[in-house]
Amino acid sequence: MDKPQTFRSPTALVVWVVWLLFAVGNWIDLAVQGRDHVSAIAAALLLLGTGAAYVTAQRPRIIADDAGVTIRNPLRDHRVGWAGVAKVDLVDLLRVHCDGGTTRKKPKVISAWAVHYSWRRQFAAEARARRAAGPRRSGLGLPSDGRGLSYGAAPPTPADSAEAEAEKVVRVLSERATAARAEAVWASGTVPIAGPIAGATAESRTKAEAGVKAETVPAADTGADGTAAVAAAGWTEPLTSTWSARAIAALVIPALIVLLVWLL
Repeated sequence: MDKPQTFRSPTALVVWVVWLLFAVGNWIDLAVQGRDHVSAIAAALLLLGTGAAYVTAQRPRIIADDAGVTIRNPLRDHRVGWAGVAKVDLVDLLRVHCDGGTTRKKPKVISAWAVHYSWRRQFAAEARARRAAGPRRSGLGLPSDGRGLSYGAAPPTPADSAEAEAEKVVRVLSERATAARAEAVWASGTVPIAGPIAGATAESRTKAEAGVKAETVPAADTGADGTAAVAAAGWTEPLTSTWSARAIAALVIPALIVLLVWLL
């Protein structure tokens, strides 16, 4: 069993850490110097800001395990087995397209807050790469061999790395989903058998034993075990979406505290 992979925005993680340090520093200052009603309101507002930072920056992530993928957004969690993932793509956010299955009329598209993507930055990065790889001339006026960056060409920026990382996440999720869907199709289709088919003719048994031709049987006869194995692996787990009680509490409780302090 492989260890679950977690994908999240490095920028969001930095924002969360910076805000946490800022809030702790201000709470210490208010505890030492603040003795009035305004200080109490400021401390409550810092708590509300910390809840908002937790929900929007620290919580969002994508968790991929052996059975399926979990998408944690600010207030909701989405979970689907790999066999239910039809496609993974990028717009402004990473999107997971889920099959409708037998209980849904239309497929469902889940946007993941954890992975952001900018087509504008990616286009600019590709344009810089093309210019850097284009024909150049040396100082003697002779064509260069095209190796290395030309003078004045900008190296890859952190934004370029972020777009490349987002594309890597899409590839990883797509490969795992494709493998699971192929395994599910194989389990519900035809599978090879090691020995002759029960009730087959003597000629077919002779061919099977001699290895002349691989015999196959429909899933109705031998695919039940394969289908059960796929279901046991969790790949066929349907899409479920739930509200996060912890995320809601991180916003509601500080908001109530701010209201109470304000009214006192």
